[in-house]
Amino acid sequence: MAGGAAYSPAVGDWRSARAEVYERLIAEELGEDDSGAFLVWGDPALYDSTLGILQEVLERGMVAFEYDVVPGISSVSALAARHRTGLNRVARPVQITTGRRLAEGIPEGVDDVVVVLDAHQVFRWCAAEDADIYWGAYLGTPDEILVSGPVAEAAPRIERLRAEARERKGWIMDTYLLRRRAGER
Repeated sequence: MAGGAAYSPAVGDWRSARAEVYERLIAEELGEDDSGAFLVWGDPALYDSTLGILQEVLERGMVAFEYDVVPGISSVSALAARHRTGLNRVARPVQITTGRRLAEGIPEGVDDVVVVLDAHQVFRWCAAEDADIYWGAYLGTPDEILVSGPVAEAAPRIERLRAEARERKGWIMDTYLLRRRAGER
C-alpha cells in the first residue's frame, strides 16, 4: 500500500484539524447573512480534500451552511493545453495518480500517467524509462513554468527550476504527464 498503513489515518487527522479551523472561521467570522469562499488551487474533484473537509464540518453539526462548487479548468487540463498535447493517445488509457503511487511503478498497460502531489519528484526514478515528461508549475498563472522532453534530460532542469521556484515563492504546486514512447509496453 502506497504510503504505508499510517498514511490514511494521518490524512484523516490532517483533514479533521482543517475541519476544526474551517468550522471556527465559519462560526466566528461569518455573520448570519454573510457569504464565504474557499479558493482551491487545482481541481477539487482530483486529489483535493476541501470538499471532504466541508462535509465533515457539516456532519459535526456546529454550523450549518450551503455551498456550491464552481468548476474551473483543472490543473491537469491546463497542463495538457499549455504543452499542446492530449493526455492519452488513440485507444490508450490515461491514469491520474499521485507521486506516492507512482513510486510503486508505472502501472502495467498504461503509457500515459498524470501525476499530482509529488513532493519527492518521483519522475526522477523514471529516467531509465524510455519516456517523456510534460511538467508544469503554477499552471494558469503569470508565474507558470513549463518543461518538456525526455525524462533523463528534463529531470535535472525540473529539479533546479522547482527548487528555485519553491525558494522564491515559499511553496510549489506542480503537475506532470509521463508518457512512455511508442512501443514501450
